[in-house]
Amino acid sequence: MSPSSLRSVCLLLVYLLGAVLAGRDFYKILGVSRSATVKEIKKAYRKLALQLHPDRNPDDPNAQDKFQDLGAAYEALSDEEKRKLYDAHGEEGLKEGGHQGSHGDIFSHFFGDFGFMFGGNPRQQDRNIPRGSDIIVDLEVTLEEVYSGNFVEVVRNKPVARQAPGKRKCNCRQEMRTTQLGPGRFQMTQELVCDECPNVKLVNEERTLEVEIEPGVRDGMEYPFIGEGEPHVDGEPGDLRFRIKVLKHSLFERRGDDLYTNVTISLLESLIGFEMDITHLDGHQVHVVRDKITKPGAKLWKKGEGLPNFDNNNIRGSLIVTFDVEFPKEQLTEKQREDLKELLKQQSVQKIYNGLQGY
Repeated sequence: MSPSSLRSVCLLLVYLLGAVLAGRDFYKILGVSRSATVKEIKKAYRKLALQLHPDRNPDDPNAQDKFQDLGAAYEALSDEEKRKLYDAHGEEGLKEGGHQGSHGDIFSHFFGDFGFMFGGNPRQQDRNIPRGSDIIVDLEVTLEEVYSGNFVEVVRNKPVARQAPGKRKCNCRQEMRTTQLGPGRFQMTQELVCDECPNVKLVNEERTLEVEIEPGVRDGMEYPFIGEGEPHVDGEPGDLRFRIKVLKHSLFERRGDDLYTNVTISLLESLIGFEMDITHLDGHQVHVVRDKITKPGAKLWKKGEGLPNFDNNNIRGSLIVTFDVEFPKEQLTEKQREDLKELLKQQSVQKIYNGLQGY
């Protein structure tokens, strides 16, 4: 083997050895850059978890491994301390630092205990199995969160059924019993019949749920967390549903995907024009230029500066700016009046008409 070939083989071995020691590329697994924010990491995990869940890929023999890789990647990169250790020393650094834990519960933090039955009803319920009550909680979100999206952590104290000493009656039901009283004579009675089951007790457990506020989310929409509702000792727990309640904003009003705001200008600005910046919900500046007369109540449409459409975030509504004109508070002098008449050279217009016609 020539020296150059030997050198190439050695370099290849060094590269492969480094890759093995470094472990899995968690950034590549999640499909995010090394500078990704925690919000971007959570969003990527939530999207991929639905795609890679083993229940959705029954024909893929590697589905469970892919799902486990995804959970490990999220666990490492969503935690600031673990992420620093991973960036410095790779997966091996996490193992040496004792930070490699179980990540089987991550999916339920985003979707609930029972996950999703993909491609249909979130949970196919057996009518014969009793079920706890659903819980509906109003989740207040700001207009800034509706514009940019966000993840909200909700701490839930959830009552969970745990086995306890002893037995208890369960699955009680009414059954008909027939008793023969004599030849040709029968008596039918209704009796309560119960099974015997292991005893249970309800224990409060604290759980952290991750609720994704998707860009463009609408008021009243619900985010279900399966199996996170009220428990039932003889059956399944109900669901927890977060109902979106968008808070009022001091500067912007929402109408569908459009945003409305008002700007007050001076009489001078209304006559000679002006330019200004409006600070948007995410902090970027919307530049407004008027080089002509602006009447009170005039509207300016800024297309694409509204809210993202919930179904297609690439489509955005408009920002509609309505202008109010502030007139001088002090009275004009006689000379100022004459100068104004000379400057404007405007004839008197005193027209009477039905301004509400058609309403």
